Amino acid sequence: MPLRRHVLLLAAALTLAAPAAFASTDAALKAAVASPTRPAGDVARDGARHPVQSLDFWGLKPKQTVIEISPGGGYWTEILAPYAKATGGTYVAGVADLSNPKISEGAKKSRADFEARFSDPARYGKPQFANFGAASGPLGAPGSADLVLTARNVHNWTQAPGMADKAFADFFAVLKPGGILAIEDHRADPRSEKDAGADGYLNTATVIALAEKAGFKLDAKSEINANPKDTKDHPFGVWTLPPTKRTAPGGQPANPNFDRTKYDAIGESDRMTLRFKKPA
Repeated sequence: MPLRRHVLLLAAALTLAAPAAFASTDAALKAAVASPTRPAGDVARDGARHPVQSLDFWGLKPKQTVIEISPGGGYWTEILAPYAKATGGTYVAGVADLSNPKISEGAKKSRADFEARFSDPARYGKPQFANFGAASGPLGAPGSADLVLTARNVHNWTQAPGMADKAFADFFAVLKPGGILAIEDHRADPRSEKDAGADGYLNTATVIALAEKAGFKLDAKSEINANPKDTKDHPFGVWTLPPTKRTAPGGQPANPNFDRTKYDAIGESDRMTLRFKKPA
């Protein structure tokens, strides 16, 4: 067979095999994502957040201890807690630090509401909750977690002096040797980030440097959550885009005359998806 034809046939075979290579074989994960009990608003965002592909990339497996940092509205919690229940794992949420005497009443209430929301053992098993903040102690016993996940949070920590270094050190301490740190965040590249991510976007190199400073090694990058339509020059930063859909500067009333057409057409942000490993 001529060499050129052999190469073309091989390339075609690899192309045909590619979808299967990236298809999840984790039935419990697919069942958690397909669960009819997930909030409709979360399901509507799956096309932008790619939960099965992202968690596959990050290396989620049965029986793991998974710590999610600052879970926000609970998008990942609605998947990870039932998954842990179904597979004999443990789900831990790093939430507002109740040991901090300076914590606000609003933060206390948000944590109480979050814990109450995920208190049904038949649906979520027995989630655990750990203090997390600028002055919090360890997230758990040293070397006790298999996977630490944080989505769309690093840009907040880079705005508070010392917080990002503290957070990454906490993650490194709680992970087992060989454990995984999973990160998703709004990506500034190819432009430079603005004032340490003040508009919500960070350079990939910034996040990698923070992780490596704490001792992690970059294991892989993925374009799962890329969005080439995101021009990253929005009037109210990344929060102009869905799902926040801000129409006025932060802290000001919404502007009913703001034209959202262009920003809704972009969809959710362009995001880096990174996997780091704690050296064995």
